[in-house]
Amino acid sequence: MFNLAFLSLIFSIIISSSDAISQCNGPCNTLNDCDGQLICINGKCNDDPDVGTNICKYNPPTPTNTCSPSGTVNCNGIHPIYHCSPPVSSSTPAQLTFNDFSEGGDGGGPSSCDGQYHDNNERIVALSTGWFAGRSRCGKMIQIRANNGRTVTAKVVDECDSTTGCDEEHAYQSPCRNNIVDGSIAVWRDLELNTDDGIVPVTWSMV
Repeated sequence: MFNLAFLSLIFSIIISSSDAISQCNGPCNTLNDCDGQLICINGKCNDDPDVGTNICKYNPPTPTNTCSPSGTVNCNGIHPIYHCSPPVSSSTPAQLTFNDFSEGGDGGGPSSCDGQYHDNNERIVALSTGWFAGRSRCGKMIQIRANNGRTVTAKVVDECDSTTGCDEEHAYQSPCRNNIVDGSIAVWRDLELNTDDGIVPVTWSMV
């Protein structure tokens, strides 16, 4: 008799627990486990992105930049290599570097997009491998904004290779970082920047 009563009590607790409603970050298994407009995401109750509520606004944001190095290469020191770049937005942070796109310039071989060398008076850029996106941005226009407020529109003609380097094709330079916009002298000139600085922070977006 005692065992039957004890089992009945345990069963009642389990039933009542399964009907419990969780708040923000509370544990959940189904959509019905969460209170109000919250839904179950990865085992925890959180705001429903389709509803657009901000009930759990103090939850730490989920990282969006999951681009990590995929290895290293030894080229006058150890350098990381990347097959990805940070996410593209309406104001993507980047580092602007200087590239000579002409034949014999420090850009190495001809541009990836058209197999041609280019006059540096053209407003043109190379993008890190992830942003180059397998040539899908070839010929596309981007807008670059410097910290001095100046902007310029430039055409994507090449890849700044983040996956390899230190060979003839890449003018024996180390792999590109994963956040590079490599601009011609015309880009630097129109932004009123000094190429002697070597690398400067900018933001960019698709046009």
